[in-house]
Amino acid sequence: MSELTTLSGPIVILLFVAFFGTSLYIALRIGRKKENADGYMTAGGKIGYGISAASMTATWIWASSMYASAESGYTYGVSGPIHYGLWGALMILLIYPFGKRIRAVAPNAHTIAEVMFARHGRSSQLLLAGSNVLGSLISLTSNLIAGGALIDMLSPFTFVEGIVAIGGGVLLYTLWSGFRASVLTDFVQVVFMLGAVVIIIPVVFFAAGGPDLFTSGAHNLTDQQRDFFSSDAFFNQGAPYIAAVLAYAIGNQTIAQRLFAVREDLIKKTFVTATVGYGAAIIGIGMLGVLGLYAGISPMDGDVNNLIPQMAATYLPAVLLCLFFVMIIGSLASTADADMTALASIMMADVYGQNIAGKRKANPATMVMIGRVTMVVATVLGMVFAAQHLNVLDLLVFVGALWGALVFPVIASFYWNRVTNLAFSVAVVVALIFFLPVRFSWISMDGGVGIFFDVLSTVGIGVVLGLMAFGFFGKTVALVIGIVAPIIAAPFAIGFLHQYAVLSASLVAYAVSTLVCVGLTMLNTDKRFDFAVIADRTGRFDDSDDHPTTPAVAATGEEATE
Repeated sequence: MSELTTLSGPIVILLFVAFFGTSLYIALRIGRKKENADGYMTAGGKIGYGISAASMTATWIWASSMYASAESGYTYGVSGPIHYGLWGALMILLIYPFGKRIRAVAPNAHTIAEVMFARHGRSSQLLLAGSNVLGSLISLTSNLIAGGALIDMLSPFTFVEGIVAIGGGVLLYTLWSGFRASVLTDFVQVVFMLGAVVIIIPVVFFAAGGPDLFTSGAHNLTDQQRDFFSSDAFFNQGAPYIAAVLAYAIGNQTIAQRLFAVREDLIKKTFVTATVGYGAAIIGIGMLGVLGLYAGISPMDGDVNNLIPQMAATYLPAVLLCLFFVMIIGSLASTADADMTALASIMMADVYGQNIAGKRKANPATMVMIGRVTMVVATVLGMVFAAQHLNVLDLLVFVGALWGALVFPVIASFYWNRVTNLAFSVAVVVALIFFLPVRFSWISMDGGVGIFFDVLSTVGIGVVLGLMAFGFFGKTVALVIGIVAPIIAAPFAIGFLHQYAVLSASLVAYAVSTLVCVGLTMLNTDKRFDFAVIADRTGRFDDSDDHPTTPAVAATGEEATE
């Protein structure tokens, strides 16, 4: 393996100035002294196809997803990135059928938590808003950690200097125009990222040995890593990710914000396009891990997260290393600004707009100020947490579990008028109580305990597949699949699934939240909810009909790129 190529200090500074300077220029073009609160949160719900599809793609092509896909390739072989990218893409695809229903009942909402407040009340809103505050802050911290590590490895600057530069740069262009700045810069970032992937992956492939590498390096792989249909890859990577996709699709505010921002008639088209873009990019990046496995590379400091920058620094010439550097910074920025705007929207709409001032009395100017202060505070906290090298994985697992426990109650609340606030809240809390001991192995799974949780996991299989089927094919098909799938899976799953804690815990969360929610809802025989009231309770906060957007954001044609 050749010596690592690094970038000089002046080159790194120039790249930072060019990247964040361009982003700031785009943001300033749409800024105005008297900002609009609804525009600051969701761009008035008028984003066109090109911008919205690019923003959705860029938001989920973040540094951690790139690194995780490469780690999956290095750990499980060629099937690893496919499991990671394919099921991650499915998450985006699953948004549109449920998203169309959500927008139909809440056309002018800003957050999912805001809609749950209108549907149920404060406890349901708190569960969603609280999980997203924690999730977005963790995501922001994770991106800053990844960026700091990249700069520390590829430049003369330190880890802390890197996180300060990235955090400050993202805040600089996002602060003034909020969500609109995020989505417009996303378009530029995703075009650049996808172009970089197309160039960088083939160059690394041929520099590492080309087709001959698959022969000369085959001895570095185990039988499971050589197997395209690896059971290790499926049960440790693919199956847990299938279980997780619904949780992220339904519970995550960065996704919900883009759902509420895109023009309603473009929802399906937007998310189908983003599905393809995300899947192609993440599977492609994941192949760097596969190449590292064949090449026999050992990750620096034993940390697989170092693999992508290590591969780039090993095999790319300086010019392409600059391209790679900006690609990673772009992936960091596109998700970090989404986290900032998600946090701002929650504080603006859920905390101030619904619970402090009330929708009718909320002051739009005050809301915008709260959004900007939130971004500053979140960035500072993210920098502090990142500088401490905190391990955010356990917290991220907890947030993912909370979103998994929320999936059925949230979806049911949009279709079933008998679901109550009690059913919603109790289902989520009980599901978490069951999830935690399974995920973190707090109890022994020997004997009957393991069988009990395997039964719940098997029910969870039916819930996951049934909900997916419901989104695309309707209630009848969903019920058939939801009942038949556990019956078919039972002989193989019971006595087996508890060996895979991540997968089993996720399925248990789905099963318990569904069983409790359905059970308590069935006890409600007289109360029926009128979905028509949600639109009024979640309307716009600005009094005027003027929702300023740039031509790009307001575009109504096939694309919005100007």
